[in-house]
Amino acid sequence: MQVNVSARHGHLKPEDQAIIVEKVEKVRRLFDRINAIEVTVDLEHLDKPSVEINVSAEHSHDFVATTQSTSIIAALDLTIGKVEQQVRKHKEKVTQHKGVGGKHVGGDLPGGDED
Repeated sequence: MQVNVSARHGHLKPEDQAIIVEKVEKVRRLFDRINAIEVTVDLEHLDKPSVEINVSAEHSHDFVATTQSTSIIAALDLTIGKVEQQVRKHKEKVTQHKGVGGKHVGGDLPGGDED
Protein backbone atom coordinates (compact mmCIF):
# COMPACT_ATOMS: atom_id res chain seq x y z
CA MET A 1 0.00 0.00 0.00
CA GLN A 2 1.25 3.44 -0.90
CA VAL A 3 0.80 6.53 1.29
CA ASN A 4 1.44 9.97 -0.25
CA VAL A 5 1.50 13.11 1.89
CA SER A 6 1.54 16.52 0.24
CA ALA A 7 1.05 20.11 1.34
CA ARG A 8 -0.51 23.09 -0.42
CA HIS A 9 0.47 26.69 0.35
CA GLY A 10 3.31 25.70 2.68
CA HIS A 11 5.55 22.94 3.92
CA LEU A 12 5.07 20.20 6.50
CA LYS A 13 7.67 19.34 9.10
CA PRO A 14 9.15 15.84 8.76
CA GLU A 15 7.77 15.01 12.23
CA ASP A 16 4.25 15.97 11.11
CA GLN A 17 4.61 13.87 7.96
CA ALA A 18 5.67 10.85 10.03
CA ILE A 19 2.69 11.27 12.37
CA ILE A 20 0.31 11.60 9.41
CA VAL A 21 1.66 8.44 7.73
CA GLU A 22 1.50 6.48 11.00
CA LYS A 23 -2.12 7.46 11.70
CA VAL A 24 -3.36 7.01 8.14
CA GLU A 25 -1.85 3.53 7.78
CA LYS A 26 -4.30 2.31 10.44
CA VAL A 27 -7.13 2.69 7.91
CA ARG A 28 -5.62 -0.32 6.11
CA ARG A 29 -6.70 -2.68 8.92
CA LEU A 30 -10.36 -2.00 8.08
CA PHE A 31 -10.30 -3.18 4.46
CA ASP A 32 -7.73 -5.40 2.76
CA ARG A 33 -8.30 -4.10 -0.76
CA ILE A 34 -6.90 -0.59 -0.18
CA ASN A 35 -4.28 0.27 -2.81
CA ALA A 36 -3.23 3.84 -2.01
CA ILE A 37 -3.94 6.66 0.39
CA GLU A 38 -3.31 10.29 -0.50
CA VAL A 39 -3.27 12.96 2.20
CA THR A 40 -3.29 16.64 1.22
CA VAL A 41 -2.79 19.30 3.88
CA ASP A 42 -3.90 22.79 2.84
CA LEU A 43 -2.06 25.48 4.80
CA GLU A 44 -3.61 28.49 3.05
CA HIS A 45 -5.38 29.55 6.26
CA LEU A 46 -2.87 28.90 9.06
CA ASP A 47 -5.49 29.35 11.79
CA LYS A 48 -7.70 26.63 10.20
CA PRO A 49 -5.66 24.14 8.19
CA SER A 50 -7.64 21.62 6.16
CA VAL A 51 -6.82 17.96 5.59
CA GLU A 52 -8.15 15.89 2.71
CA ILE A 53 -7.78 12.11 2.56
CA ASN A 54 -8.39 10.13 -0.63
CA VAL A 55 -8.41 6.33 -0.24
CA SER A 56 -8.27 4.18 -3.38
CA ALA A 57 -9.46 0.58 -3.16
CA GLU A 58 -9.77 -2.04 -5.85
CA HIS A 59 -13.24 -2.79 -7.25
CA SER A 60 -14.79 0.26 -5.56
CA HIS A 61 -14.99 4.02 -5.81
CA ASP A 62 -12.54 6.29 -3.99
CA PHE A 63 -13.33 7.31 -0.43
CA VAL A 64 -12.79 11.06 0.11
CA ALA A 65 -13.10 13.20 3.23
CA THR A 66 -12.08 16.78 4.06
CA THR A 67 -12.05 18.58 7.39
CA GLN A 68 -10.84 21.91 8.79
CA SER A 69 -9.76 22.38 12.39
CA THR A 70 -7.52 24.46 14.61
CA SER A 71 -4.46 22.24 14.09
CA ILE A 72 -3.23 19.80 11.48
CA ILE A 73 -3.40 16.80 13.83
CA ALA A 74 -6.94 17.64 14.99
CA ALA A 75 -8.10 17.98 11.39
CA LEU A 76 -6.34 14.71 10.53
CA ASP A 77 -8.10 12.83 13.34
CA LEU A 78 -11.52 14.13 12.27
CA THR A 79 -10.85 13.29 8.62
CA ILE A 80 -9.63 9.78 9.44
CA GLY A 81 -12.87 9.20 11.35
CA LYS A 82 -14.92 10.20 8.30
CA VAL A 83 -12.92 7.99 5.93
CA GLU A 84 -13.08 5.02 8.33
CA GLN A 85 -16.86 5.38 8.47
CA GLN A 86 -17.07 5.31 4.65
CA VAL A 87 -14.78 2.27 4.41
CA ARG A 88 -16.72 0.38 7.11
CA LYS A 89 -20.02 1.08 5.36
CA HIS A 90 -18.64 -0.10 2.02
CA LYS A 91 -17.12 -3.23 3.54
CA GLU A 92 -20.45 -4.04 5.20
CA LYS A 93 -22.21 -3.76 1.84
CA VAL A 94 -19.63 -5.93 0.08
CA THR A 95 -19.43 -8.67 2.70
CA GLN A 96 -23.15 -8.75 3.51
CA HIS A 97 -24.61 -12.21 2.94
CA LYS A 98 -27.02 -12.36 0.07
CA GLY A 99 -30.58 -13.42 0.66
CA VAL A 100 -32.27 -16.48 -0.75
CA GLY A 101 -33.09 -16.23 -4.44
CA GLY A 102 -36.67 -16.04 -5.68
CA LYS A 103 -36.72 -19.61 -6.98
CA HIS A 104 -36.17 -20.98 -3.48
CA VAL A 105 -38.99 -19.04 -1.88
CA GLY A 106 -42.19 -20.98 -1.35
CA GLY A 107 -42.96 -24.56 -0.42
CA ASP A 108 -43.78 -26.43 -3.63
CA LEU A 109 -41.68 -26.59 -6.72
CA PRO A 110 -43.55 -26.33 -10.02
CA GLY A 111 -43.64 -29.54 -12.03
CA GLY A 112 -42.81 -31.65 -9.00
CA ASP A 113 -44.27 -35.06 -8.14
CA GLU A 114 -47.79 -34.91 -6.77
CA ASP A 115 -49.23 -37.74 -4.73
